[in-house]
Amino acid sequence: MIKGSDIFVSALENEGVVYIFGIPGEETLDLLESLRKSKKIKFVPTRHEQGAIYMAANYARLTGKPAVCLATLGPGMLNFCNGAGYAQLNGMPLVLIAGQKGIKSRPQAGFQRVDAVATMKPLTKFAMQIASKEMIPSTVREAFRVTKEGKPGPVYLELPEDIAADKYEEVVALIAPHQRDLPIASDTALDRAAARITTAKRPLLMFGAGASRAAVSRPGSTAEMAQFVNRTGIPFFTTQMGKGAVPENSSLYIGTAALSGGDYVHTAVDGADLIITIGHDTTEKPPFIMKPKGPKVIHVDDTPAPVEQVYFPQLEVIGDIGPALEALADRLEGKLPNAGGLLPLREEILSRICNGADDASWPVTPDRLVHEVRKFMRESDIVALDNGQYKLAFARSYRTYHPYTLLLDNELATMGAGLPSAMMAAMINPERRVMAVCGDGGFMMTSQEIETARRLKVNLVVLILVDGSYGMIGSKQAARGFTDFGISFGNPDFVKLAEAYGAKGTRVETLDDLVPALEAAFEGGGVHLVALPIDYRIDELRSGKAKPPSA
Repeated sequence: MIKGSDIFVSALENEGVVYIFGIPGEETLDLLESLRKSKKIKFVPTRHEQGAIYMAANYARLTGKPAVCLATLGPGMLNFCNGAGYAQLNGMPLVLIAGQKGIKSRPQAGFQRVDAVATMKPLTKFAMQIASKEMIPSTVREAFRVTKEGKPGPVYLELPEDIAADKYEEVVALIAPHQRDLPIASDTALDRAAARITTAKRPLLMFGAGASRAAVSRPGSTAEMAQFVNRTGIPFFTTQMGKGAVPENSSLYIGTAALSGGDYVHTAVDGADLIITIGHDTTEKPPFIMKPKGPKVIHVDDTPAPVEQVYFPQLEVIGDIGPALEALADRLEGKLPNAGGLLPLREEILSRICNGADDASWPVTPDRLVHEVRKFMRESDIVALDNGQYKLAFARSYRTYHPYTLLLDNELATMGAGLPSAMMAAMINPERRVMAVCGDGGFMMTSQEIETARRLKVNLVVLILVDGSYGMIGSKQAARGFTDFGISFGNPDFVKLAEAYGAKGTRVETLDDLVPALEAAFEGGGVHLVALPIDYRIDELRSGKAKPPSA
């Protein structure tokens, strides 16, 4: 005899699932029992469904493989909503699984029952209830296909408890996955784009979120993107989510857009007559605003560009990014006399970005913090950011040399994801240093996952930036001339909090203590919380407007 839950777990094993992150529930008991017997899947209990879905989503982000998380019905499933939006906007292949009351009878009437499929449809690419054992193989296979189709994203499967518990004599055949390749850009589109780039006087490249995804899902894309830059000689900048797609120690790197306009790099953006965007995803906060009389734009990606008020490219090259860039470089190499038209701006832009690196004031400023962190983190080490004011400084000034070595979220931009994303990075990259950088507000939203990190025995440093307020909102209030209101809160003693979880804790008291404290935290291993006072009073950040260098 075989249960529905056994068939379901076999279907997950068939898809290559290694981990499932989640919280158990009464309606998933049979599924949990089947997972217990699995020799291929490890179930990782977390302390909240948000912690589970953030960890799973970042497994998907870092590996390019679909990840799985599990919740019970009703209250558990609803706690997945924020993470579903996070995965949807950020393009993470993620399979959400939840239990449900039985569908053959209703002995508990409507207790805990919500229409989960209807709830999840707007937040996912695919949402379905499994109503029979015969549906399990095809539905699971379809879910895993859809989660990676086009722009990756979350899918939702609901397994009612009576379908999971039912016993069957016959085995239902599984459906084997198969390799699917991205389409190749057409010669017509490549020729058209090459002709336009050849005539540009001040061309500029931009790498976005889709470029980072391509670098992970097809590792050869990393070299192809870097070679395109070198073969054309066109300077490039990145969006926040595109950092690391091409190494930023390149002599053609000209900056990162931390804001939508008025940032240092926008001196080059505003001076360009053509911008070639590579992997731009319009769910990311705009790195620049297109205008009818502004620079023309060529969109290169594996998915077409939607028409937005601020983004409406005049040409598109649609296909697998790496091969498209290689074919485009074949058409352009040696034929771009104006490739470096914007390079005279580079030195001043990058020097202005470094202006605050030696700020000796205390509490530490964001610019000085980034400078200190970059000094001792190795090229392949990973910094995972939560969401807050400090993210702008890291995006702007933290040089990256490999994809996803600066993990941040500029699409849903949710607070609370920084710690679980760092935990996942540490779990699958034990040979690297991994640091979470969290504001005190964001850290407290998922701080209970410190226990999960301890249980998983990961090596992780959590840098908590302490100012006792929702600093980003304070900056927005200041920019509009409002008085600070509703943004202040109290904090626990973070050192004692760490110790209560069995972790280590350090409080940094002076600027000179910062690097030694972080070095000691890494050397000591395990989970280590470091509390650091921070000061966001820099005028350009408080106003939301940087002062760009002159053209």
